[in-house]
Amino acid sequence: MNRVNGVNRVNVVFTPSGMKVRVAKGVTVLDAARAIGVDIDSVCGGRGICGRCQIAPVNGQLPKWGITSEANSLSEPETTERNYSNRRRPLKTGMRLGCQAKIHNDIVIDVPASSQIHRPVVSKNIALGKIDTNPSITLHYVETSPDVLGDETSDTTRVADALKREWGLTNIDFHISTLPQLHKALKQGGHAVTVAIYNGKHVIGVRPGYVDAVYGVAVDVGSTTLASYLVDIASGEVLATAGRMNPQIRFGEDLMSRVSYVMLNLEGRSKLTKVIRDAINDLVDELRETTDIAREHIHHMVIVGNPVMHHLVLGIDPTALGVAPFTLTTSSAVQGRATDIDVNLHNAVLYVAPCIAGHVGADAAAMIIAEEPYRSSSSVLLVDVGTNAEIVLGCGEGERLFAASSPTGPAFEGAQISCGQRATSGAIERVRINKETLEPRFKVIGCDLWSDDPGFERHIVDAGIEVSGLCGSGIIEVVAEMFLAGIIDSGGTILPSTILPSTTPSDATLIGDTSSGLNTNTDNGSRIVADGRTFSYVLREHPRKLMVTQNDVRAIQLAKAALRAGIDLLCEHAGIDSLQNIRLTGAFGAHIDPLYAMVLGLIPDAPVESVHPVGNASGVGAVRMLLSKSCRDKVEEVVRKVEKIETATESRFQEMFISAMAFPHANASYPHLSKSVQLPAKRSTTLQTTKKARIKRRRAPGSRKAPDRAYKPPS
Repeated sequence: MNRVNGVNRVNVVFTPSGMKVRVAKGVTVLDAARAIGVDIDSVCGGRGICGRCQIAPVNGQLPKWGITSEANSLSEPETTERNYSNRRRPLKTGMRLGCQAKIHNDIVIDVPASSQIHRPVVSKNIALGKIDTNPSITLHYVETSPDVLGDETSDTTRVADALKREWGLTNIDFHISTLPQLHKALKQGGHAVTVAIYNGKHVIGVRPGYVDAVYGVAVDVGSTTLASYLVDIASGEVLATAGRMNPQIRFGEDLMSRVSYVMLNLEGRSKLTKVIRDAINDLVDELRETTDIAREHIHHMVIVGNPVMHHLVLGIDPTALGVAPFTLTTSSAVQGRATDIDVNLHNAVLYVAPCIAGHVGADAAAMIIAEEPYRSSSSVLLVDVGTNAEIVLGCGEGERLFAASSPTGPAFEGAQISCGQRATSGAIERVRINKETLEPRFKVIGCDLWSDDPGFERHIVDAGIEVSGLCGSGIIEVVAEMFLAGIIDSGGTILPSTILPSTTPSDATLIGDTSSGLNTNTDNGSRIVADGRTFSYVLREHPRKLMVTQNDVRAIQLAKAALRAGIDLLCEHAGIDSLQNIRLTGAFGAHIDPLYAMVLGLIPDAPVESVHPVGNASGVGAVRMLLSKSCRDKVEEVVRKVEKIETATESRFQEMFISAMAFPHANASYPHLSKSVQLPAKRSTTLQTTKKARIKRRRAPGSRKAPDRAYKPPS
């Protein structure tokens, strides 16, 4: 300690930042921190109410800082600190309130993460990752002068003056929705209120007395499912999650069918908008009921979704997205109030994340913010497997980002599959097929036993479970297992149960042509049964017969080929012929076994351990934007830099699509996959031969042939 101009000065060091300052003796720790910009939280303005400014004095000799810090370096707790009783944030052992503790001698002060405004947050509820919170919503407790007869000062002026005096906030404006709350809140709070402010300027809520609860809701509006998250903005904790099917499904399974519905029906747009907004309101109610959080305490809402969902939530006609050139009404972020989209949160501001392109939406942008491929030192492929698959390819740290959307259709969700269904109790989610006997075994949702385990049938009866069909992960696994067992050839044809050993199908073999050497006679007990001119595989015989038909396999081929062609197209544009990191995102992607995804050729060859299901990355990105202004700034920067590839206008897409129809792929090699499974030997198939013939017939004599590109699919 020393004297400067007659004032006793002491040295203060704050950890973990290492920032140092010399202050006058008797200054509070909070004021010393604010003097040099040390990050310490406070909502109550130094009144010893909120408990957010808790700090830990570090006692002892600290040679690194040249300081000996002793117990008397801070003042003894006075009345306010001794009487502190905030149950939400009790004063921990060894901690002091920074707003009350005065500095008497040289000292080192530790500021724990829980007391920092921009603290790192790791959520256990979803894979939120480590981020620095920097929320757009802040709470400020103020005490105003009482209103008296003859004083012409308005309530807004009283509060604005108090915010300037106590918090240094200027140019404050009051949203119209806050005006009816203001006088009542001041009266109930004895002229003391807590003010919720957006972006340091806009008053969006006023509550009587001291309040430290501030919450937000993030919603990922998918074409098939909706996912929502209730977040404590102050702590970064995800308090509750809720999800449901998108009610728009009744107007069409996929996005383009919904756009068509709008085109063909006068009230189509308003109906689709109403049902999605109603669903969001229902999710908010479910989140609130789970946590018992008051509606007026929710101050922020972030929404992400693909372009069609984005437009319909905002009440915008999506028909321009159904025809070339697929023009967005707006690609920028949209800000307003939750009530602007009929969501019953009158104190909440709304942020709808920006879209990337006509078929690559805010959900893809949120996925980028969640997974941060721009930070990776190697190539990163993000694949959101769904009705409308979004694909993002990062070329390495500081390098280019590419994005595309591929119309996979609803087959992976169970639609267009003869025994397909949603992922609910009784749905088959895992399948294995014995390569010698072709007998299957499977697991269903709601039961931990495999179907060939003793007690399986008794267990599902006792649990009231009916084995009712195949969900998405089960569909992928059964088709992949059928291919590995030789039931399906590389062209996707289900073969009859017996092929004469002396013969091999030729390129010209047609299904049902017995002269080719195929034995079409099947025993009653065979798993492969004749089904018209094709064959089907019986997965379960009783009590309900579940089969995988030839049409089912074709539906999966079409879906996976569309997705794979989109991936190959991005790799070609980026000049990448191998991938070091593949991440499967989305609710469906989280349940796909990477090995089987590779067997189908859904994704390119890569070390199996480098393929990671990462859950709902779009939802994670939405929560990140809810908690951090820097994340919102980053997403608005990223969408301007992403290079958009429109698969509908790419001449190479159809060629890549045809090659991707084969299992795993007609041209690409799979050395990494071959180390994990024994792939059947490749042979020419009916499907490939027929398609080659059609392409040849369609090419008129003398017409320009497609250029012979040197592109090699990633392997």
